[in-house]
Amino acid sequence: MRGLWTPAWIARHFIALVLTAGCLGLGWWQFSRAADGNAVSWGYMFQWPVFGGFVVFIWFREVQVARRRARGESTTTVAEEAPAAPRPAGAPVTLGRPVRVTAPAAAAQDNPDPALDAYNDYLSWLAAHPGARPADYPGRIPQ
Repeated sequence: MRGLWTPAWIARHFIALVLTAGCLGLGWWQFSRAADGNAVSWGYMFQWPVFGGFVVFIWFREVQVARRRARGESTTTVAEEAPAAPRPAGAPVTLGRPVRVTAPAAAAQDNPDPALDAYNDYLSWLAAHPGARPADYPGRIPQ
């Protein structure tokens, strides 16, 4: 707990306190404007306290992380952990999280699309002739 009273942490506590009080004060100010007839201020009246709550949430999380580090606990997440050792041959395949696999480019060429090819030719012609208008294209524009 002593580590939370260093000059850097005192500054963080002070900033969190000022930001939270400022957000609540701005929420009160928007309430007074809304009560005077400014309809848009009703939304801001609820928005500013939410921002203040976010500041408190982040401050609380940072205090928790600092206390865990002081106790020597790990603060890494699953994504930051070292990858597991390769599995031995014949062992069952298990996944801890979904894995995205991209489709090979050859699969896209199995079913050629003439309209897509014509449109790509049209786009490449436009790129090669930057001053040309689409009506100047010598081929047929795909619909």
